[in-house]
This record gives sequence, C-alpha cells and structure tokens, in this order.
Amino acid sequence: MIEIIESGPFNTVQDLGRPGYRDIGVSASGAMDPLAVRIGNILVGNGENAATIEVQTFPFSLRFERRMVFAVTGADGNPHLDGSELLPWCANVAEPGQVLELKQPPRLARSYISLGGGLDIPVVMGSQSTSLRGGFGGNAGRPLAKGDRIAVGEDAELVMLPAPGLAVVEPSVALRDVFPAAVDGTLPIRALPAGEHDLFAGDGEAFWSQTWRISSRSDRTGYRLSGEPITPTASIEMRSHGVVPGVIQVPPGGEPIVQMSDANTAGGYPKIAGVIECDLWRLGQARIGARLKFVRSTHAEARKVEQAVAGYVEDVRQTSRMVKRALKAMA
Repeated sequence: MIEIIESGPFNTVQDLGRPGYRDIGVSASGAMDPLAVRIGNILVGNGENAATIEVQTFPFSLRFERRMVFAVTGADGNPHLDGSELLPWCANVAEPGQVLELKQPPRLARSYISLGGGLDIPVVMGSQSTSLRGGFGGNAGRPLAKGDRIAVGEDAELVMLPAPGLAVVEPSVALRDVFPAAVDGTLPIRALPAGEHDLFAGDGEAFWSQTWRISSRSDRTGYRLSGEPITPTASIEMRSHGVVPGVIQVPPGGEPIVQMSDANTAGGYPKIAGVIECDLWRLGQARIGARLKFVRSTHAEARKVEQAVAGYVEDVRQTSRMVKRALKAMA
C-alpha cells in the first residue's frame, strides 16, 4: 500500500491509454508523457504499460507502507525520500514509513511515479488510466487526494537493484540528436500538414512561421495556443470527423487547439496539421505559458525519430536486464 500525504488537483493514475473505444465516444486518456512511463516501468521491473501516478500539480507526497522499489521519471525536478535528494530517472528502494516528496520542477510539467509490482487497481476497458471526463478508471475515476490509500502489486524484483539505485540517461539527453533543443526558450515541435491545411492559404504559412504560446485555457484534453489568429480563405461547413492526440484544429477564433491525451473523439473544426507521435511527449512536458514553434516534418523523418526512440527504450530494457541478472548471479 501507499498513502497519499499531499496532492494538488488533477494528479491521476495513468498508463499508456485506452485505445479502441473512440467509436463509442471514449477517449484514450493515458499519460501525457508516455515515454517517461515506459522508462519508469522498465526501471522497476514492470511491463511498460503498468499504471503510474502522473503528477502535474506540486508539491506531491506519498508514504510507503511496505518495502518497495520505485522510480520517478518525467519532469526535471529531483525527488526527495525522507528529505534526502535522489536522482531522477533512477530506481530506488523505499522502506516502510518513508515519505517520497516531489517539489515543483524548474521547467517541465509532469512527473511520473512507477512502483514495482504496479498499482493494484481495476482494469476498465483494457486500461487502468483515469478518465476524468467519464468518471471511471484509475482511482475511482477521480484525481488523487490526501488520505487516499492505493494497493500495490507484489514486486518480484525488489532485491535486484544495486545499492545506489539503477539510473538511466534521460531521453532529452540520450536522444538530443533527434530531438532539437529549445531555441531562445521556444520549443520546436514537428508536425505534418493535415487535411484542411490548404484551405488556410497564406495563413497556413503563418501557422508555421510564428511562435505560439500555450494558453492558460489548456488541459489534458487540448492545448489552446495564443498568437496571431489564422483563418481559412472562406467559411466552410464541415461534418464532425474523428480526431486523435496530436491533431491541430483551428476553431472560428483562429487560435489553434492541439488535441492531447484526453482528446475529443470527434470534432468539426478544420485540421491544419498533426504533431508527429514521437514529439507528443515533449509537448506533454510543456507548461502553461511555454512558447513553441511548429516545424514542418515528413513521414520519413517521423519514422526515423520513431526508430531512434525504440532503440533507446530497448537499450534501457537490455541494460536493466543485464544489471539485474548480474546481481541475481552474485546473490
């Protein structure tokens, strides 16, 4: 068991999502930074899709009620265990009664807590993710709150960690050759032109050339972007169509909306572009007020980035297995 000691609004249980139900109006949900979830789960010996705690309002703290392995991934703040600072992106062992605390990170938006054995909560429609709009999944369909106690599954790999913990190089560093760094504080996000791109004519080019700011009206459903409005060359009437995370729609006001993890399942606004899937985790770590610029990409580039991420994940998996195998042989 773990007990939530302190939590702000909108901190939830999330895994990699609930695909396959959009046709009946059920959003996929899932982590805003799925890469952090995958790496955290590998570090603690879980399957990559095990449920984690997504923390997006800080400070956050929990108490361990038994000995267990954990890892904190995602945002750039260092976690603290009983007041002692720990490395992020590192698996550690907590003793009964110890308190894990996450403080406000300096730049990024979301941290993920993975627990060895995974969170022992019901699977709904193939996922343990929380759907706040639907009021189901995760922690009874609601955010975590002070006093909540959540069961954790048995951890078969608890003793298979080196004494100082098992750490990895975070993706933004390990993959810096394929994920361009922010320039003057502006995050580049790669995207592909979408179905109605040509309807925007010159404003279509303005979409790519200007710097956008993530509005305070943004959430897990979508990021609303502030900037010079863009509009199609003529008013058009469109039927609602299916949308997925990453789709960028332009409502009549002219300021784009990027669909995120809790994306609507359908919508009628014209689509100007779509963020490539492997850049969605970077967008998920961007905070309210952050500046970003869209960079026109290609399917070939998107595939190259996907292969680089897959290679990184596999390296982490193989290294983790090798270390634990060596420790087991020494035991």
